[in-house]
Parts: sequence; structure tokens; C-alpha cells
Amino acid sequence: MANEKNVHIQNGPPSDVEEIKEKSNYLRGTLEETLANSITAGIPDEDNRLMKFHGSYLQDDRDLRNERRKQKLEPAHQFMVRVRAPGGVATPKQWLAMDELATQYGNGTLKLTTRQAFQIHGIIKWNMKETVHAINKSLMDTLAACGDVNRNVMLNPNPDLSSVHQEVYEWASKLSEYLSPRTRAYHEIWLGEEKITSSKEDEQEPMYGKLYLPRKFKMGIAIPPSNDVDVFSQDIGLIAIIENDKLTGFNVSVGGGMGMTHGDDNTYPQLSRMIGFCTPEQVTDVSEKLITIQRDYGNRNERKYARFKYTIDARGLDWLKTELHERLGYELAESKPFDFTHNGDRYGWVKGANNRWNYTLFIQNGRIKDDDDYRLMTALRDIAHIHTGEFRLSANQNLVISNITAPKKKAIRDIFENYNIVAEDQLSALRKSSMACVSFPTCGLAMAESERYLPSLVDKLEETVNEAGLRNKEIVIRMSGCPNGCSRAALAEIGFIGKAPGKYNLYLGGGFKGERLSKMYKENIGEEEILSILRPLLIDYGKNRETEEHFGDYVIRAGYIKETSDGTNFHQ
Repeated sequence: MANEKNVHIQNGPPSDVEEIKEKSNYLRGTLEETLANSITAGIPDEDNRLMKFHGSYLQDDRDLRNERRKQKLEPAHQFMVRVRAPGGVATPKQWLAMDELATQYGNGTLKLTTRQAFQIHGIIKWNMKETVHAINKSLMDTLAACGDVNRNVMLNPNPDLSSVHQEVYEWASKLSEYLSPRTRAYHEIWLGEEKITSSKEDEQEPMYGKLYLPRKFKMGIAIPPSNDVDVFSQDIGLIAIIENDKLTGFNVSVGGGMGMTHGDDNTYPQLSRMIGFCTPEQVTDVSEKLITIQRDYGNRNERKYARFKYTIDARGLDWLKTELHERLGYELAESKPFDFTHNGDRYGWVKGANNRWNYTLFIQNGRIKDDDDYRLMTALRDIAHIHTGEFRLSANQNLVISNITAPKKKAIRDIFENYNIVAEDQLSALRKSSMACVSFPTCGLAMAESERYLPSLVDKLEETVNEAGLRNKEIVIRMSGCPNGCSRAALAEIGFIGKAPGKYNLYLGGGFKGERLSKMYKENIGEEEILSILRPLLIDYGKNRETEEHFGDYVIRAGYIKETSDGTNFHQ
């Protein structure tokens, strides 16, 4: 690997995106005029860059792209709208609002993302204002769901739902609000708020500044022993420290990120590293100061080198801590001990600390829709009409129906039975440990299938899993259609990252608890090679694993793959 740390330090003029942000008048640009343009269903690239800050991407149906080109038609333009839900929590009323919008304006499906947000796909330009307005009416928003800002703050949806978990959730909500952009552009464009500024100088972003951050920024909070938010994949990862059933504070880790670029070994996934401990009262201050460090030192010349992980790797962790402590005016305490046991979801019925029930439902790749023989969307709609608790989106694209009263438990079970919703104990552990990004047909970055393909690949792998006696053994398997890493495939025990249609790089050796990156085992292979490669490995693992040994640990111990100790040697 030819990784030079100074590559990640800005050594050229700002990129075109920086110019777009600077000219945008705090994210306004010409979006309002563009949305009113009835000649095209698309929008110019500059406005699409700004649209991300408002929680949306312009996409097109890539299945139709070639045919429409032949017919001399513009692409089948549509928008994806992402809705923030701090900690993944939504009320039944909000769930019904998302369901209605997906049906009325979207493609009839809801997507639960790997960052505990909602995505609605297939919205045409003429319906965008009505959609965003309705989302805000439900007391949710899309602001900062995308773009060069801090995005949805994650928190594992602890099925025990203790009072401590509720307290940590409140901190996640506070962080989400505190770290949001302050521009009124969102309210003016989407909600009809009258413009109250007379000039660009009247408005300010006290934390972000007019250029915002060099790239996206992600934050997650984990409550041990669960690491289902993959806390080490975050730009800022907070680990709640519970002592004597009380929240005493958070261990702070920095510099995680899953994205990379094929062919450029100076890009790589990275795990965050621990820098200390803060009290709950300090957590907003610490988070803000870390964000301002990235604002001031992140690479604004080359966006692929602009993530916080590269800022830290170029200068060192000691530099970061010194800079942070100077900005804080105090030092973080030493980090405290903790223990993670898994990064998957705990399925089925769990009785919470408040004597109410919580049910974790497996949702394949987070896609909620009705098929002829599996009417999941309708079932969840019926549940939302009677449920008095919450819906909690998991970081693994699953759903926790939480705070269920004893009388409602029976009614919800009846709804599942009426719609033949598959019970989790009927599924293999491999399938329940699977995750895929959206990819084709809507993601413009997709190089290979992901969401639409992984289920059929798991079908075929289950034959080997069953033969090896591993049907009930969890093996984390993830697929990304490109190297941007939305499904966090680089942390999986078996990971696939798309290279071209039908072709993937196969990675092995990630940590079961989300504590170790994987390493590439085979490059640019198709299904036949995937199955022929994984079959002997899985059979060998079934025969020779040690008690409680996970697959990611086994392939390293057995010599199939080298351990990745740090993102900087991911390609070695």
C-alpha cells in the first residue's frame, strides 16, 4: 500500500462542491426556482448537491435508463427522501404518516436504513413539497438526513427498555437537535416560511459556518453489551457507561468510517479509536468541538480524502486530543471498561424492565412492502392503528415494536398470524444476520446488485450452512453495491462489496462484535465462484471451530486470512 499521510491533508484549491456551498446562501441556492420548473422532472447538479442537506437525492430508475435513452426521453427522475429519527424511534402516528406518504407519493414501499432512518423512494418533483411538508407535520424532519453535516444520531434499540436506556435516548435526541444546521432555508423552501433575512450577512451557522463540513459526519451511541449500531464505524462513537444501574457518562471514540474508493489504496475503511470519557453534561460540548476540528482541518480539496478518519490519521491521535482539550478548556477523563457481546438484533418477544413487551421483527434488508403472499406493510399498518408504544428502527434494518401492553400483545400476535408474518425461529441465523444496501435500481453509485440479490444468495448458502450444522449459528453477512459502505460490509464476517454487475470483492474476518475490520479474500468474483469458495470454508468451520468461536475469528486462526489490525493496513 502506498499510503502517504500527507495525501489526506489539503494541498490544492477547494473542490467544486465547496464553491457550490459558498454560493448557496446557506443551502438555498436556486432550489425554490428549480422545484417550480415544470419543463423537466430533474434538477441541475448544483441544486442536487444542496438538496442532500435537505434530506433528499435526485435518482432515476436505472432499470429503465437505456430504454428511455433510446426513446430520446430524459431519465425516469425521482427523489429519495430520508427522514431522521434520532435513536430510530417513531410513534405509531408517525409510522402511519410514513406509510401514507410512501403509498401516496412514493413507490409503495418503505425502507428502514442502516442508520435507523426512514427512506421513501420514487417521489416525483411535483410532489416533493407536499411530501416534506407532511413529514414535518408528523413532527419529523429531513433536514441534515444527508449532506456535509452531522446526520441521524444512532442508538441501539435496547429490547429491555430500561430507565437508563430512556435516559441515553434523551441524550441522543438532544445531540441530534444541538448539532443540526441553523439555516432557515429548509423552512423557507419546504414549509412556506416567509424569508426573514435581508442579506447573506444576517444569517449565521455558529458551529458549521457557511461552508459546513468537508464531508458527511456520523454519530452513534451504543449501550453495552449491544453494539448493533457498530459504534466503531462512526465519526464519533459514544459508549454509554452504566454503573450501579446509572448512566455515569460516555467513552468517546473518533475517526470511524466505512467508505473507500476501488483502486485507491489511500482510501480505506477505519475503526474509531478511544480518546477518553466524558460526563453526560459534557457530551454536547465534546461533540461540537470534535465537529469544529473536522470543519477546520478536513480536506476540502479532494472529497474522497475528506472524512474525519483521514484528518486524524494524517495528524495522529495525540494531535487530535491536544486540539480537542484546547478547544474544550478541560481534558477528557480516562476511558472506562466495557464489554460488547454482539452487534446483531435479539429477535422475538422480550419483556422490558417496565413490564411491557417488545417484539423485534426481522425485515429482510429493511424493505417494507406488500407482496401477494407476504403483506408486511399492511400488517404493520394494522399494528400502528392499535399500538400505544413506539416503533424502533434497528441499525440492522429490523424493527422493534416496543412498549407493548399485555392486552395489546395478543392483538399484535393475532395480526402477525392473520398475515402469515414469518416467525423469526423459522429463519436461519445466517439470514437473520444479513444486511444489504439499496443499490440498483435507484442508487446512482451502485456498481452491482445488493438488496435485490443478497436474499437469493443466502438461499443458496443456507444449503451449505444446514449441511455444516450451522443453521442456528450467527454469521454476520453483508453486501454493498459499491465501496461507499452503507451496509458496513467491511465489518462483516462475510462481506461483499460490488465491483461490477454480478461481480463482487469477497471479504472475510470481520469481528462478530463489530470490533475488527475484514480483509479481501478474493477479488471480482461472481456467484459460482462465491459458492465454491465459501462452501469448504463453512464446512471446515462447522467441523473444526472451537466452542463459541465465531466465523470471523476462525478464518483468521485457521490461516485463511490475515487479521486487519487497523484501517491503514486494510489493503495489505
